[in-house]
Amino acid sequence: MKKKKVHFAAILKKYNYKINPGDIVAGTIRHYEKSGFLVEIGTKQSGYLPHEELTLNLKKKHKKILLITNITRDFFLMIQSRDNKQYILSMKRLDYIRAWKRIKQMYKEDIMFNLKIKHINKGGLITYIEGIQGFIPKSHIYNNNIYYKKLKNKEIKCKLLCLNDHKNQLILSNKSANFSILKHKFKLGELIYGEIITIKTYGIFLKIYEFRALLHKSEIKGKNINSKTISFKNGKFIKAKIIYLNTNEGLVSVSIKNVQFTFNPLL
Repeated sequence: MKKKKVHFAAILKKYNYKINPGDIVAGTIRHYEKSGFLVEIGTKQSGYLPHEELTLNLKKKHKKILLITNITRDFFLMIQSRDNKQYILSMKRLDYIRAWKRIKQMYKEDIMFNLKIKHINKGGLITYIEGIQGFIPKSHIYNNNIYYKKLKNKEIKCKLLCLNDHKNQLILSNKSANFSILKHKFKLGELIYGEIITIKTYGIFLKIYEFRALLHKSEIKGKNINSKTISFKNGKFIKAKIIYLNTNEGLVSVSIKNVQFTFNPLL
């Protein structure tokens, strides 16, 4: 028994369906041209898929392009040409929409990724997730002073920090990913030793499990950082209490108020 061939045009006519820019339509790629593809979408006017509107991940190599002819799939209808009334279609735009849906779901689930670094600039690292470009600020790179310039083409752990699909903005954090692995070692109210690594006018930075923790000047028993009674020097280990944790930002703050002030001579 032969199956009846179903035509998109007949279905559209039957239900008096009109397609508009922004719609997702089914179509079959019928013919390859120098600058794009003719697509049958069931209307009197055929659809046209320019090369630049191919998928996010499809490389524009001639052999690979030819492989997608005669394939039926969904397209995003961008606009109808005023000249020949032809519909301009996009695969890339549809992939973009679906990629952002997956990214938003992964953000809700707080998923950790292993992502390859593609480029490095002064501000941070550039990578890709679901074909969308993501940025890891230098301030969100774990132990950036040591590894920052050696990360190109290397995989690092990342978590989604913030996103905005309207602005095509995707910010990730390597520090947050590493912090989540070690967060069981950080507890509010816990007394812990940290190594003094930087002394500023507003406070002191300690290194605790390779993370920087801020000991603000207001948390140093009201004493001046440069006080002669307390000698703060780089390399010394000081006992402090953890008073603030931000797992998303990878931030730790400590205090030596109400803590028996001691340097650990064994560390």
